[in-house]
Amino acid sequence: MAKFVVAGKANCPYYAKAELLADYLQTNLPSFRVHKITQHPDKWEQWLHDICETNGWEHRQCPIIWRELLDRGGKGQLLGGLNDFLEYVQQYYGITSMMLSEEMLAIAEENLQTHAEIEKEDEEIKSLIKPMQIWITSASVPICYHLIPLLANGEVFGITTEISIHLLDTDQFKEILHGIVMEAEDMAFPLLRSISEHTNIDQAFIDADIIIVLDDVLLNLEVQSRENYIREVSEICQVYAPLIEKNAKSEVKVISSGKTFANLKATLLRTYGPSIRPENIIAISTSWESAAKAMLARKLNMSTAGVKDVIVWGNISGSNYIDLSHAKLYGYDCAIWGPPNFQRPVLNMIYDSEWIHSELQSAQCTLSSRVSRCAGMLPAHAVATVLRYWYHGSPSEEIISVGILSEGQFCIPEEIIFSMPVRFQNGNWEVMTELEINETTQEVLGRLSHELVQEKLVALKEINEMHPYEAEENSTSSPKCFSDASPI
Repeated sequence: MAKFVVAGKANCPYYAKAELLADYLQTNLPSFRVHKITQHPDKWEQWLHDICETNGWEHRQCPIIWRELLDRGGKGQLLGGLNDFLEYVQQYYGITSMMLSEEMLAIAEENLQTHAEIEKEDEEIKSLIKPMQIWITSASVPICYHLIPLLANGEVFGITTEISIHLLDTDQFKEILHGIVMEAEDMAFPLLRSISEHTNIDQAFIDADIIIVLDDVLLNLEVQSRENYIREVSEICQVYAPLIEKNAKSEVKVISSGKTFANLKATLLRTYGPSIRPENIIAISTSWESAAKAMLARKLNMSTAGVKDVIVWGNISGSNYIDLSHAKLYGYDCAIWGPPNFQRPVLNMIYDSEWIHSELQSAQCTLSSRVSRCAGMLPAHAVATVLRYWYHGSPSEEIISVGILSEGQFCIPEEIIFSMPVRFQNGNWEVMTELEINETTQEVLGRLSHELVQEKLVALKEINEMHPYEAEENSTSSPKCFSDASPI
């Protein structure tokens, strides 16, 4: 059995002549086998140097042809170039190639085009099997522990998408990260290609497709002022944003979550990382939305899953507003029944107007306490839910509350992250600007936006003093409808 290897540049006419002759021999001689290696012209010289160095050969031309002696363990015996191959074939098989120069050039051009198409197809296939890179900051917190199984079970990104999770935290929490990694590996998720721990901040966010920011500050206003905590958040974002720009993929999605300053973190990452696509930075308000739905369900003695379209406006981890004007109930046990898609407005079903106008708003303090003290399941579920919607779309016509960069919708000031109603479809989100809001809600939005504007101004104060020209660029635009908004 004779096996020959014919290798050359895709656009080389001499390689074209050699491979066609080899194909003819393989078709007509039962003991002749050929393996062809086609290289792009830009990669040929380096590839030829490496193969010759590995086998101890001396050859500088295209093509290069050798015989693999299968009965001797596949050891290669160099024949040489095209002329050496033609002489060998003539001597052993009595066959001569009569291909004309025009044919050689035409086939060489076709080879180059085919090689480019094959390379493109290979890259597309590799992109399909390359795992999605997910980075989680402050990964020692309980949210991360609950989030990993949700990301790895296939429900968020799909049952064909593999993921690699990177846990980032300081050296202080290295043992905790190591324990999380070992436990995740023990669970043997089929879609979890790898999980790793990182404490070197300079290597953070390499090739990241998704970054989940869980950093929090231990808020205690009796110890230091709110302004000092805001500066701490600003310092964290000043570190992260340039690294995201430098190391992450250009289409990276950044999600801000946590118990404190979720909106501000997203706003500052956008401010300090101007090349990050603004529509790819969001803050998670789904925890508040879920908690509010559960509170309504308990009031109405029904399943939480039947409460839809509760809107959370404003500062997710600060002052916000629970809006029930569009909320609906599905499967509610009342006098009128209908098919599964039959719904009733929440405000029509809660006859206790005093509860709506007084107790609901006072209950927000209870909600705030519950959301901030939760062990991690609720915020982890919120992050996973929003990611699933982002990649696969949210339920048709259902309202989802998410903190996104304002462009003046609902008369909210531009360039701040503000929680508002959106829908997800085709891998993007869009604000549901078609929703009508009453004057009371509009006035509340003006007040809520003031808090976020002030947080941003405090965070940027030191930077603006150092770079006065950047102060004008980073300043928040005045509200288009509430230029004299005042704090609550």
